[in-house]
Amino acid sequence: MQKPFNLSNLARLLAVAAALPILAGCGALPATPSAERDFVLAVIPDTQNMLDYRHQQAEGFKFDANDLFVGQMRYLADNARSAGGKVAFVAAVGDVWQHQTATMETDHAARGHRAVPNPYFSVELEVTPKAKTVEMPAALAGYRLLDGRVPFGVAPGNHDYDAMWADARFPPVPPQELGKLMAAHPQTPVESRPDLIGMLHIGGLDNFRSIFGADSGFFKGKDWYVASYHGGADSAQIFSAGGYSFLHLALEMQPGDDVLAWAADVMAAHPGLPTIVTTHDYLNGAGERHGNPIVDLKRLDDRHNDAEDLWQKLIRRHDQIFLVLCGHQRGQAMRVDANGAGHQVVQILADYQDRGQSAIEAGVPPGLRGRPVPIGDGWLRLMHFDFAAAVPSVQVKTYSPHYRRYSGETSDYAKWYKALEQPALSDGEFFAADDYRFTLPDFRERFGPPR
Repeated sequence: MQKPFNLSNLARLLAVAAALPILAGCGALPATPSAERDFVLAVIPDTQNMLDYRHQQAEGFKFDANDLFVGQMRYLADNARSAGGKVAFVAAVGDVWQHQTATMETDHAARGHRAVPNPYFSVELEVTPKAKTVEMPAALAGYRLLDGRVPFGVAPGNHDYDAMWADARFPPVPPQELGKLMAAHPQTPVESRPDLIGMLHIGGLDNFRSIFGADSGFFKGKDWYVASYHGGADSAQIFSAGGYSFLHLALEMQPGDDVLAWAADVMAAHPGLPTIVTTHDYLNGAGERHGNPIVDLKRLDDRHNDAEDLWQKLIRRHDQIFLVLCGHQRGQAMRVDANGAGHQVVQILADYQDRGQSAIEAGVPPGLRGRPVPIGDGWLRLMHFDFAAAVPSVQVKTYSPHYRRYSGETSDYAKWYKALEQPALSDGEFFAADDYRFTLPDFRERFGPPR
């Protein structure tokens, strides 16, 4: 799904971030990391376009884009600690696959929600059996490469829900009128105008649970899978690395109050553990806690909480939470805020789904608005935690198993991607957004020394 982005405050946010003591510049991963005091947390951004059935040779595409996804998973498995590498945990931010199997599931239909046709989201709203026959089996096969090699948690994204529909309360304007209405606001991206192109709602997680539910082969009986809610739509894992045990919470998209209460109970059951929260939609490309306005679930259904609600109701109230990971909105961003106890919480966005350089290189003609056909190019986030020094640090790197190199080693990186994702940045700023180090100055005050 094409995501809106807002770059108006990005330069200012980058400047503020650069002045914070948390940042310590860019650089390569340590050549000789200290034994048992370092590890890698891998983050899988939205993979939907790699698994999209339309992007496979069986549909006439130049190559099987899901090979990019398999390459990601094989790389993580080969570099897991169980294989002699450094990857101790894998967090997936959602939008694993692309398509749905229903227009609307029964719960929303029973509560009076109605769908309307929407010409602007014909791809996103396609209901197809190929979600189950092509996309979900590819996801299952990829994650099986991690099974037994490294613990992982997956947060569902909007495309992982059983149904996604254009909500009747925000009907789209006719295409012949759109240009005239947009002319009045030429600087406003059309993707941020739900009053013109409509708004999408989602419902049902049976498909997601069939792959990633609490009773799935991935998690049932695993000692590191410690809790679940809604059958595994929300889940909790514990992994030990770097001298600490970490709690990871994978939360559904824009979760309701009941999910937040469950998350609080899980933390209470595991007091003192440094906690990472992964959820799909939290930061935008400008580093603001603003969700995608086209998929603003709270506006459509008061059972949901938006990003600021999630911060106020859960994250800032629980001092165990020190890191938040998300995707959904195109681009890269980082922000740091003090929680209610005065301790820092690092919040990071990474979403590479719309990248299409590998499609260009394969001879795939441009798609919508002359842009490359989006397939993601296999980019991953690798967060290298080092607890050997007096002040712990985290080196953030971005790596593509397809290109077999880091973003900082890719001379054309900004040329390939900056114009689509964050055109207001200089090339140097764009490189820095995917290759930087930050420190955790209050980590040991909160969680004690490594063991």
